[in-house]
Amino acid sequence: MKPRKKKKRQFRQLFARSLQRLAPARSGSAEFSGPLRSVAILAQEKLGDCVLLTPLVRNLRCAFPDLEIHLIAFSRASASFFMNDPAVTAVHLVKKQPQRYFREVLSRKFDLLFNTKDHPSTHFLLQSALIRARFKVGHKNPFHEGLYDRLLDLEFHSHMAAKNCALLPLLGVADTETCRPSLPAMPVSNEIRQLLRHLDGLRPIGINISAGQPNRYWTEEKWKTLLGSFPGERFVVLSGPDDVESKQRLEEKCRNVIETPPTNNLYEASLIVSKLRLLVTPDTSMVHVASGAGIPVVGLYREAPQDISRFGPYAVPYELVVSTTGEVSGVEPGEVASAVRRLTARAIGKEA
Repeated sequence: MKPRKKKKRQFRQLFARSLQRLAPARSGSAEFSGPLRSVAILAQEKLGDCVLLTPLVRNLRCAFPDLEIHLIAFSRASASFFMNDPAVTAVHLVKKQPQRYFREVLSRKFDLLFNTKDHPSTHFLLQSALIRARFKVGHKNPFHEGLYDRLLDLEFHSHMAAKNCALLPLLGVADTETCRPSLPAMPVSNEIRQLLRHLDGLRPIGINISAGQPNRYWTEEKWKTLLGSFPGERFVVLSGPDDVESKQRLEEKCRNVIETPPTNNLYEASLIVSKLRLLVTPDTSMVHVASGAGIPVVGLYREAPQDISRFGPYAVPYELVVSTTGEVSGVEPGEVASAVRRLTARAIGKEA
């Protein structure tokens, strides 16, 4: 572990131990009772985490139509994701507008607080202590003991969508909707609407060339080689704003790629994904977008078991190609092409 990363981890653990000594002890095994009129959910920062939180939000809204659902956001990305979600009552950004945050969150008392992180986080633990709630729930962890009325005990490698939904049985919600992710509606451009009509019936294969971290990127040349391995197939290239030029170069150089406009938000991307036969993507939020749309996934991963078990494809057929070099760029195009063929054959066999 790098020295800086080690120091941050040690600080988080020290902070957690300090809270455990100072805060009034909570049992970690209590049963929830009484009215449920309001809940504060501490939402994780990344877009992929937000997508995996949507099943809990949907199920809460379905089971408790009048419940106030407050999302406590720690990044602009997570706040923007939930801002226009009709299932959410309000979104509160912790690090901005402190007076408003005090007025709308810290000055009131909620019936329930839920910390979605299953490891110690300074910001999440601090807000867990500051936000007043009659009943507080977290995930079982030595650094969470004594700070929550109930600690949810799921195996570490359980998928995060299932870990989020583990709150529901505590609230008496036995017959839940699926824990499949979904996305709140966002604006859709006329160009994307036209594209969706064009894609009806085509069922192309999609490739997502963007990733959240440098070591999760695949090279443009390898994407080009993969596309060349399937001259008889039609493809759609998806990318984030930073990779639009690479997307356009692939569209220009590869004849089997359908030229498409850039997407303006994750919801537009999800609408395109819903038209695909399958999606090839590095380990990023698009894996969860495909899971939400019920679209099979070929995932490109580093050799990191927790990334696969906790954040891999969920409730869809999939093939994983895992690099042995520590970086997704170590995956060879032939391996991915074979995975695409296997997943396609499985889909054909299922249809037959």
